[in-house]
Amino acid sequence: MLEIRWHGRGGQGAKTAAFLLGEALATTGKYVQAFPEYGPERTGAPVVAYNRVADKPIRLHSPVTHPRYVVVLDLTLASAVDLAAGVPDDGLILVNTSRAPAEVRERLGLNGRPVRVMTVDAARIAMATLKRNIPNTPMLGALVAATGLLPKEAFLEAMRDNLQHKFRNRPQVVDANLEAIRQAYEEVSA
Repeated sequence: MLEIRWHGRGGQGAKTAAFLLGEALATTGKYVQAFPEYGPERTGAPVVAYNRVADKPIRLHSPVTHPRYVVVLDLTLASAVDLAAGVPDDGLILVNTSRAPAEVRERLGLNGRPVRVMTVDAARIAMATLKRNIPNTPMLGALVAATGLLPKEAFLEAMRDNLQHKFRNRPQVVDANLEAIRQAYEEVSA
């Protein structure tokens, strides 16, 4: 079973990203869970969401404590949350930042651990494409590029379907999100 943990702040779309990823992965015939961990839900408050993906039905219903992948929508959370908690040495931490992966690795205290750290400036991509600092869809593109969870075109097709359902009668929003996904897919760096 593959487990993913999302860290963000209220309003950045961590919960939505987990749900969109879950819907995309479900198109492959996998069993999927996507759920948030609720706390004081307000704009700017720390938010955690999770995904589980498996070939068999998932009977586990608890927070993800040992994620293979961690997606961080806001690096400022590093001062309050152990973003690397439970990540195995062969895991990945993907961070929304303009900083280099080596700098993020140091900030997360990972020196000496072989955990992969990758970065993408999802905030910049979101501002350029969506005109709002909502980094969730760019981070989805970066995650799929970094992990190969889905082939790129299959992922884009699933995202188009999901976004068209979510943003009915707003094709410009769908197109902007798809462009954000494409850009982040190409720009993620290790």
